[in-house]
Amino acid sequence: MTARAIVESRLPLPLLRRGKVREVYEADAEHLLLVASDRVSAFDVVMREPIPRKGAVLTQMSAFWFERLAGVAASHYLTARNDEILERLPALRGRAEEIAGRAMLVRRTEPVPFECVVRGYLSGSAWLEYRSAGTLAGEGLPPGLTESDRLEPPLFSPATKAETGHDLNVTFGAMAGRLGRELASRLRDASFAVYQAGRDHAAGRGIIIADTKFEFGVARDGSVLLIDEVMTPDSSRFWPADGYRPGRPQPSFDKQPLRDYLSGLRGEGRWNGETPPPPLPDEVVSATSRRYLEAFRLITGRELEEMA
Repeated sequence: MTARAIVESRLPLPLLRRGKVREVYEADAEHLLLVASDRVSAFDVVMREPIPRKGAVLTQMSAFWFERLAGVAASHYLTARNDEILERLPALRGRAEEIAGRAMLVRRTEPVPFECVVRGYLSGSAWLEYRSAGTLAGEGLPPGLTESDRLEPPLFSPATKAETGHDLNVTFGAMAGRLGRELASRLRDASFAVYQAGRDHAAGRGIIIADTKFEFGVARDGSVLLIDEVMTPDSSRFWPADGYRPGRPQPSFDKQPLRDYLSGLRGEGRWNGETPPPPLPDEVVSATSRRYLEAFRLITGRELEEMA
């Protein structure tokens, strides 16, 4: 599998949309091709420098989960294997290197306009709101919790999707009011089931999945499918279990080296947190790439090359 970083793909297929990380192409009337680039964002700003192999980690880790959890939740996933994609899409046969490891063929769906977030630990925006108001999305939580405390049972914390800026945490009632209680309940139940299965697997690999966000879509036959990415370092907080200590932030297997570097620049007044982003030193790019690869190895039990 190539280690060449790819900032964006440009394939001979109709481009449906280009997101922060992925390009979505129309494969045919029933299917889409998702291609994960090596772009990386922090503090809602996309960096100039890509993180080598990040896109392949996101795609292949999602493929691992889609296959492993097929009995827990139906998904849009068909394949992330390069040879199978090239066989089904002849137009890409001269572009094997460009999509190697980072492309996924999926069923088309109509995405549900909410992130389905499951929180097993109190961290991130949930901790910030709780610390200031004792609530999550305006609803009260038990008193006396500290940062990174385990939440048992886990909380379902939906959020509105934002094309730019931060997603907004909302209540289950707000979600049900827009989608209908029956669909909202199905999404909540599926989110809990997938999170529980993923949390149990990760625990056996020495990783705590502190929280994660899922996306769902409605297929043309009316079925609700798990879509996009599943329990990756971009959509989840992965903490090393052997270093877990509540009452403080936890180290994580994601872009923490990048966030730490940028936080230092902001603290020194050398970056205002807006576009354009500052240049990234090679050591920060390399450290971030290694962190993604380590998360992949720990979760899957394989090296990235074995999943191509």
